[in-house]
Amino acid sequence: MPQGIDFCQYRCVSNSLSLTVISPADTAACCAPLSAEPLTMEQSEQVAPLLKALADPVRLRLMSLVASREGGEACVCDLNDAFDLSQPTISHHLKVLHEAGLVDRDKRGVWVYYRVRPQALASLAALIGCAPPYTPGG
Repeated sequence: MPQGIDFCQYRCVSNSLSLTVISPADTAACCAPLSAEPLTMEQSEQVAPLLKALADPVRLRLMSLVASREGGEACVCDLNDAFDLSQPTISHHLKVLHEAGLVDRDKRGVWVYYRVRPQALASLAALIGCAPPYTPGG
């Protein structure tokens, strides 16, 4: 192993010198539930973009619209009427969700179709976990 390179940095680079990029959604999958043990600072920094992507009301609604749609996917053209926003703005929000690893996309002709990544939602649900029941005074 080359000297002066941290093992973690070294193992993230393949022989072809391309970096392995882990999406925030994939990072959430490796974390214990928040109620089980504290996140490390590194885990917090890696998961925050995922939560930030969902923290916007438009993006949260887009996730819900796509996830609940028959067939589990939606075209940008199908989502425009749900908002008082331009198509480029809707596309920008969908791009943020895609970059966070929450949705996959397919280009079909001139339209782009989005579908929620079930594993991303499952990872998020596992991260949030179940908090112990609240007991007043306890």
